[in-house]
Amino acid sequence: MGSPLSPALLAIAASALAMTAIVGVRYLITSGLFALVTHRVRPGLYAGMNRQIRAEIGWSLLSAAIYGLPSGIVAWGWQAHGWTRIYTQASAHPLWWMPLSVILFLFAHDTWFYWTHRWMHRPRVFRIAHAVHHASRPPTAWAAMSFHPLEALTGAVVVPALVFLIPIHAAMLGLVLTIMTVMGITNHMGWEIFPRALVHSRLGHWLITASHHHRHHEQYRCNYGLYFRFWDHLCGTDRGVSAP
Repeated sequence: MGSPLSPALLAIAASALAMTAIVGVRYLITSGLFALVTHRVRPGLYAGMNRQIRAEIGWSLLSAAIYGLPSGIVAWGWQAHGWTRIYTQASAHPLWWMPLSVILFLFAHDTWFYWTHRWMHRPRVFRIAHAVHHASRPPTAWAAMSFHPLEALTGAVVVPALVFLIPIHAAMLGLVLTIMTVMGITNHMGWEIFPRALVHSRLGHWLITASHHHRHHEQYRCNYGLYFRFWDHLCGTDRGVSAP
């Protein structure tokens, strides 16, 4: 008869399961909400795409489990042992650090995403993993987390790693996760939710919205960024915006 699991292992497993449930439910609610908005604003846009949408939901829920594991371990370590540089007392750092920490998290995440995304467009890696995401033609609001497990793993480690490196208030971390969720969905909706005045403004020249990312799904070899167009501009991979 095997020895019982230690309380620590049980606590880690419970934390990972809880985070998996949170990520999965958050995905279903937020993607479902934006899919409903699409149905109201662009009726018929997803007509005939039920099979694709079912596949997107299936891959996304699998991705939720992959995202939940490292997040659950880190959450347990933070609560039980004070791991990470997450803080809850606003006085622990100057107030100006709060918005700066959000910018640093987003830029670091965007940098990681850009370069791993370009790597996943190498033919062999694309066939093995990234083709799952590009099977969404065109993408829908349900496609934001539609990843092969190998691709999901590259995304799942970013924020859990950053909380060990960059001090961030718990509320600001929540803001980062909210921006990550909203932009991940709106970039894949198949239509532009933001005003044209923003998309074609000087600010829009540096931000990624559906108009920019849709071109990536059309042409594949361009527009690799997640939040910002900085790396695309710098590396000559920006091909402007499409008209979804």
